[in-house]
Amino acid sequence: MARDVVDKAESGPGPASPIDRYFRIRERGSTVGREVRGGFATFFTMAYILVLNPIILAGAEDKYGHHLDFAQIVTVTALVAAVMTALMGLGGNLPLAIAAGLGLNAVVAYQIAPQMSWPDAMGLVVLEGLLICLLVATGLREAVMHAIPNSLKQAISVGIGMFIALIGFVDAGFVTRIPGATGSVPVQLGASGRLSGWPVLVFCLGVLLTLVLLARKVKGAILISIAAMTLLAILINEIADIKDAAWGLTVPAWPDDLVSSPDFGLVGDFSLFGAFDEIGAVTLVLIVFTLILSDFFDTMGTVVGVSNEAGLLDEEGRVPNIGRVLMIDGVAAVAGGAASASSNTSYIESAAGVGEGARTGLASVVTGALFAGALFLAPLALVVPAQAAAPALIAVGFLLMTQVRHIDWTDYTIAVPAFLTIAVMPFTYSITNGIGAGFIAFVVLKAALGRVREVHWLVWGAAALFAVYFAIDPLEQLLGVG
Repeated sequence: MARDVVDKAESGPGPASPIDRYFRIRERGSTVGREVRGGFATFFTMAYILVLNPIILAGAEDKYGHHLDFAQIVTVTALVAAVMTALMGLGGNLPLAIAAGLGLNAVVAYQIAPQMSWPDAMGLVVLEGLLICLLVATGLREAVMHAIPNSLKQAISVGIGMFIALIGFVDAGFVTRIPGATGSVPVQLGASGRLSGWPVLVFCLGVLLTLVLLARKVKGAILISIAAMTLLAILINEIADIKDAAWGLTVPAWPDDLVSSPDFGLVGDFSLFGAFDEIGAVTLVLIVFTLILSDFFDTMGTVVGVSNEAGLLDEEGRVPNIGRVLMIDGVAAVAGGAASASSNTSYIESAAGVGEGARTGLASVVTGALFAGALFLAPLALVVPAQAAAPALIAVGFLLMTQVRHIDWTDYTIAVPAFLTIAVMPFTYSITNGIGAGFIAFVVLKAALGRVREVHWLVWGAAALFAVYFAIDPLEQLLGVG
């Protein structure tokens, strides 16, 4: 009741303020108070990216064995999220936040970087973003979206969810490789076939806490779990006799300083065309294609879903300012690569702000301002061990897995490609392989059943590229290359 009184007072009679007129707050049935609350809600539900993005990127190494600096990644993650989220609010006027994309950063860390240097890998992210901007400018982005069957879009999301969950289990030490395993199961539970050690206990408790909070629909569930498990890890590390190596890259110990000056050393550290000298043309095209594909579907689904939840779609189901929104999202991918933060994209967690009443871009400006404040909190992020953050990967994997209900499992020309997409990603530790398997199976089954006309020519082209990708070794042998 008190909230209703405040909201009515804010939207009462009198001339509209410049902020009200610019963001069309009253026109959309909102108030400044609701927008501010919405901005805070969105930030607290997605602030986990300040921890997870550094863990994923810093935990991987490039072709030359180099690691990115954890603190520097915290800085650029916050920087790009702050600038692009505020820009989305000011230019797109939607309650839509932007940050480094989970799934996209996994592609960069575990598939692209091992084939080249980090600057080369981030250069491909910039290239991907530029191509997205070009597709938006020419009107082709929507055409490409329509060419990919919905079943494959949903299967890609589910597969990425499984892949992210596997990364979480491995990073936490819940699942490990069996050293020198030949002719036996390649992975095992814990370090010796059973769970042992305090760090793994922290992870298990974190998974349970995260899922309970999600089930109870607690706003900021993931962030709350990360914070709680980090405090528990610090306490355990102080009391128990634990070797630092047991925690992995980050040892939970309270920092000497809570704030620090941001380190912008990674900004601008990219090579736009360096990858061309590192990998073959076919592999390069497929990598960029995979990034564009993931970015496309994440963005389109998020923009439509959040706008629909906010009641902003018009009679024909169109999103307001969609051209500007998609262009800003493309620029976010460029900015993410240029700052070595990985590709940035729109976040479905923006729906938390909508749930608090946000209907305009003012909420995004508030969220962006909060990310800007996080630039000075790198020491706090350095406290969080993988065992406290990895449960978020399990939770995100679960949330992405829910897309499986939209797949038509009764039609084998849809169900089989979807299954292969979902299964191949985690089992081969490759998002590209999963997408390729799904595309090839889709066109082959459609052709085998005489339903060729149901396959868009763009899908045929993509499947042909993937076929070459999978057969590159025998093709090179046949041609006497390499």
